[in-house]
Amino acid sequence: MDDDPTVAEVVAGYLDRAGFAVERAADGHTAVARAAATQPDLVVLDLMLPGIDGLEVCRRIREQGPVPVVMLTARGDEDDRILGLEIGADDYVTKPFSPRELVLRVESVLRRAGSPAAPGPWLRSGPLALDPTARRATRDGAELALTIREFDLLAFFLRHPGRVLGREELMHRVWGWEFGDLSTVTVHVRRLREKIEEDPARPKLISTVWGVGYRFDPPEGAAPRTGACGDGDADGAVAGA
Repeated sequence: MDDDPTVAEVVAGYLDRAGFAVERAADGHTAVARAAATQPDLVVLDLMLPGIDGLEVCRRIREQGPVPVVMLTARGDEDDRILGLEIGADDYVTKPFSPRELVLRVESVLRRAGSPAAPGPWLRSGPLALDPTARRATRDGAELALTIREFDLLAFFLRHPGRVLGREELMHRVWGWEFGDLSTVTVHVRRLREKIEEDPARPKLISTVWGVGYRFDPPEGAAPRTGACGDGDADGAVAGA
């Protein structure tokens, strides 16, 4: 979904050659309607759209369900990029961009969203329980609505309790990026705290280690543990753009 027909054509062409079925929408209202009607496996979304802008489109699409969103942003639009991540975008690519890079980002997000995983143990710590295979997470038995990256980030924290993790390491191990905007990690940690902490302003589970990174602290007396889990289902790989 892009307001520039040339950019949209190039993006659609590369995704099509990469094996994805692609639908295009020229404005925000059409994008929301198409997403509701077709339920795509992924949305590539430009922030600059006529009608309603990409941030509002992202917000409305995420209200419909947990569809992954990859944003296209101008290089200098850091505030919009961070806001997009805060309202649920899973990844972003800055303009001007390499179409091949975009395809790789799309493949990465889809792989994390829907790749079949080998059966493995639940991850548990205090009120938190996470099933890596089915990609489900709960707090006190209530299911958490996590984005792809939030889920992966929580899983990584649960697997490394008590260890200080730098933002660079998290970007490499969770996002798979060798380099990138470290504010992406900061935004996702903040969003994750809002969903798992009793008081996100005074986090007890994910602590900030100033100048270094973050540390997951299991609740007192609650050592992380594992349990059996079943098989999960794999999603398809059709990108909407």
